Amino acid sequence: MLNHNAILVLGAGQLGMAMLRGLARRAAGDAGVSLSVLLRPAGPRSDDPRKQRDLAELQALGVRIVEGDLVAQSTAELAATFGRFDTVISCTGFVGGPGVQRKIAQAALAGGVGRFVPWQFGVDYDAIGRGSPQDLFDEQLDVRDMLRAQRATEWIIVSTGMFTSFLFEPSFGVVDLAGRRVNALGGWDTAVTVTTAEDIGELTAEILWAEPRIANQAVHVAGDTVTYGELAERVARELDIEIGRHVWTVPELERQLAAAPEDGMRKYRAVFAQGRGVAWEPARTFNAQRGIAVHGLTQWIRDNRPALRQAAGAQGA
Repeated sequence: MLNHNAILVLGAGQLGMAMLRGLARRAAGDAGVSLSVLLRPAGPRSDDPRKQRDLAELQALGVRIVEGDLVAQSTAELAATFGRFDTVISCTGFVGGPGVQRKIAQAALAGGVGRFVPWQFGVDYDAIGRGSPQDLFDEQLDVRDMLRAQRATEWIIVSTGMFTSFLFEPSFGVVDLAGRRVNALGGWDTAVTVTTAEDIGELTAEILWAEPRIANQAVHVAGDTVTYGELAERVARELDIEIGRHVWTVPELERQLAAAPEDGMRKYRAVFAQGRGVAWEPARTFNAQRGIAVHGLTQWIRDNRPALRQAAGAQGA
């Protein structure tokens, strides 16, 4: 039985929807749990077909909609909303811009939330440290400092590595399917941990319900940990295509970033190329220790093979 039974998820994007699915499945045998999602006021009235599908799914899952705006509203206004819930899980990403993650954390603490899961579904920010090429990561460390400096609100950080799908994001440029090339960040032996959004949702729910209770710590999960050399091999093999290989060295990526210092993707490439805090051994993760099955990189490629082969201009499925 989950002690904190009124759960609010912030955002219904890729991770937010996956989180709500995972929570709904885990809460199915726990009648005292209620699920809500914070959406901007325009969200529930959108005519966008995809958003309408998401809203229909939320209704089917029994998720209540709470209206709010993480960017426009003040810390005090958000605290009043968050304070109605026992557990708040932030699935907002960095789209709100600088300062939003700090504001969300401040609101959770000011609202007296029982348990808070911040937007830290990514790399190990402690290991990376301050002053990395991705300046938004410093704000993540600010949030960790805030949480560690208090005792009233329990917190859990879930370190997931990169979203598996992000490796294949065209604008990120690592797996360039259109060009049939893999661009290694740093070198072919540089490793990266990846986890699918669906697995993150499932695993976060398991962490929340875990016994003995998990609190005030960072928990590492992983779908897979691969080198960029292994990534190139798996893409070529699973999609049955020839793959070119190129290395973006750390100095080269630093030069690219210096030429366009506000380019978010160049910041990400540079920090992942350094290889620090972006990969960990799957054997030491929460899911491995609990024997929870996850989707590795090869399985993700197979699950998405038709779309990936189409993006590579390959004939057939």
